[in-house]
Amino acid sequence: MLDWQITAATFRCQEIDDEVTLLVYKDWSVKCTGYQKRNHLLQKENYKHGCSGEDCHLVTEYRDRLKAEESLK
Repeated sequence: MLDWQITAATFRCQEIDDEVTLLVYKDWSVKCTGYQKRNHLLQKENYKHGCSGEDCHLVTEYRDRLKAEESLK
């Protein structure tokens, strides 16, 4: 059982060339501020870059690391 509701960490995302915050919730769902920024830019102008969204290696690696830490408890 997780003893936290949400955790967050900031990383440098090479795909959007900016810092992003990854939010991981108790149910292991994840939100990335970079993905939100990407969607805003795509709607604003024809901005294209390689944001992978929830399939991003930063997202999956961070979530997997948290899961591994929790399994050791």
